[in-house]
Amino acid sequence: MLTVENLSAWYGEAQVLRDVSLQVAEGEIVTLVGRNGAGKTTLLRSVMGLHSRAEGAVGFRGDDVTKLVTHKRVRRGLGYVPDDRGIYATLTVEENLTLPPAVGPDPWSLEQVYETFPRLRERRRFPGTKLSGGEQQMLALARVLRMGARLLLCDEPTEGLSPLIVQQIGTILREVKRQGVTVLLIEQNVHFASTVADRHYLLAEGRIVESLDNDEMQAREHELLDYLGI
Repeated sequence: MLTVENLSAWYGEAQVLRDVSLQVAEGEIVTLVGRNGAGKTTLLRSVMGLHSRAEGAVGFRGDDVTKLVTHKRVRRGLGYVPDDRGIYATLTVEENLTLPPAVGPDPWSLEQVYETFPRLRERRRFPGTKLSGGEQQMLALARVLRMGARLLLCDEPTEGLSPLIVQQIGTILREVKRQGVTVLLIEQNVHFASTVADRHYLLAEGRIVESLDNDEMQAREHELLDYLGI
């Protein structure tokens, strides 16, 4: 589904990513784990074509998309959920869902969204300002699926949420996977990552330093928590 080869990126003279290579197979949930400043968000933004100073190759569904601008990557089925969620505060939930055009190859219907996110059905007439943090995160995920994403790039979807809402986000991600959507997400919650993902990449100082399966992730949970400073 996604292939990243020798990706490097800079902010001014500072190099943030150094020859990063990774793969995500169709139907997988894969996490990027690393300290703040390791380059995780820059990696997602580079895959989306949002970071201007990047070199390397990005392949999506068997095609080289390296030279495509962002909106053309979106039309191929790439979807990005940023950490700030990007909710339109004065619009209702339903307006947030229907305003962006369905441009991807497999857009979800509004009914499919509401079946997967029943809380959004209940809140469909509420403006963005009246939503909790968890509801905003659900809306951000659902909106990208409505647009037709086949691969979700999610930047810390559980940050700042209560344990109960984190569990709900995990349930939603597993259901999204069941419906054929692939997910690459940044996640600092090591325990949560091991409950939802198939594999994990550890990013340090702009490089992939390890690739872990769930058994390895769980066995080294305390070590990774210490490493991440959590």
